[in-house]
Amino acid sequence: MHHLIIGAGPAGVIAAETLRKHSAQDRITLLGNEPFAPYSRMAIPYLLMGNIDQKGTWLRKDTAHFQNLNIDVRQGQVTGLNTDARTVQLASGESLGFDKLLIATGSHAANPPIEGISLPGVYHCWTLQDAEKIMAKAQPGARVLQMGAGFIGCIILEALVARGVSLTVVEMGDRMVPRMMGESAGGMIKSWVEAKGVGVMTGTRVTAIAQGDGLQVTFANGQTASYDLVICATGVKPNTAFLQGSGVVCRTGVVVDAQLQTNVAGIYAAGDCAEAFDTPSGSHVVSAIQPVAAEEARVAAMNMLGVATHLPRVPQINVLDTLGLISTSFGQWQGVPNGQTAEQTNSEASKHMSLQFEGDKLVGSNTVGWNQHAGALRGLIDGKVALGDWKEVLLQDPTQVTSAYLACAQNTSGWAGAADARRR
Repeated sequence: MHHLIIGAGPAGVIAAETLRKHSAQDRITLLGNEPFAPYSRMAIPYLLMGNIDQKGTWLRKDTAHFQNLNIDVRQGQVTGLNTDARTVQLASGESLGFDKLLIATGSHAANPPIEGISLPGVYHCWTLQDAEKIMAKAQPGARVLQMGAGFIGCIILEALVARGVSLTVVEMGDRMVPRMMGESAGGMIKSWVEAKGVGVMTGTRVTAIAQGDGLQVTFANGQTASYDLVICATGVKPNTAFLQGSGVVCRTGVVVDAQLQTNVAGIYAAGDCAEAFDTPSGSHVVSAIQPVAAEEARVAAMNMLGVATHLPRVPQINVLDTLGLISTSFGQWQGVPNGQTAEQTNSEASKHMSLQFEGDKLVGSNTVGWNQHAGALRGLIDGKVALGDWKEVLLQDPTQVTSAYLACAQNTSGWAGAADARRR
């Protein structure tokens, strides 16, 4: 049996290791498209900060790791898939056959339609090659513009601040991290970042970049400014273009079922490129976070071996550290139709909490600065825990969420505890 894995990121590596753990004899090929050992993109900011070297980004530090596991690691760019012949085509003209296939191709950085986006000095921060170019220019005092203040953008932001650059961030949304945080939370993160010396422009975008005094940037609000380096952190898109015409169904990502199998038998997908089936909600979700990729890879690998395994759910979890300010986003943080909301904000302490309810269950949350409640929030949301009388307590005081979790999920104090909490 030959298992071919396209993509040498976290999902691909974990799938290959899982296959080998449960099958000593099957042939395993791990195909990456970059001239580096398999590495984690999430380690790139630490490389920019100088906390690690390039080897520190490697997913497995032992250079003989894959050889010892008899996993064939190869490099090549996949250009097509023939599901009838069970082959993939490479840009080199070679084709590789397979019995079972895992698509773990991840995502690529999205290029916004901006004049001058391909000029020298305008880079994404998505690959090790990008990181090398950025480090050469992001020296102390350099004028740097970062386009995008989403989850990935905020991680890059922290690395750039650590390098001592003069940094400005521009975000199209009306707040920072708009796809993860509500208005109050996103505005609080913006205020925090500005207090740390970073310029932040929200509600506008770059319209053009030209050569001039460095890079001359024009914004939609009419302002212009010059920078030494422009970094594009405007989001990512799943790598699925090579599947066009293959018969494998794709929407935002590769559509898979709860066993991570596509509509074509024996072909699976996992990680950032997969649009996985979330059983509790009955919908398909792309969840581009590494813990989800790891679990999807494990489930896919077991099914490739013929061991029926299901992904119980696709968690919507984000935890972000922005220059020391911890924020979280769990579940349906934007709320649900006919649901109820509870909020509490302490602007002076940079703290905010927003809870979203459906019936007597907590279905989503945003927090800034109240990170001690993260475990309780995730437990209540993931567990779909009935709150009973505790819902009224939380509507009045969201910071009682840990007590609610202990009472309802751990059954330590019951409804009497809710009554005591209301009296406090």
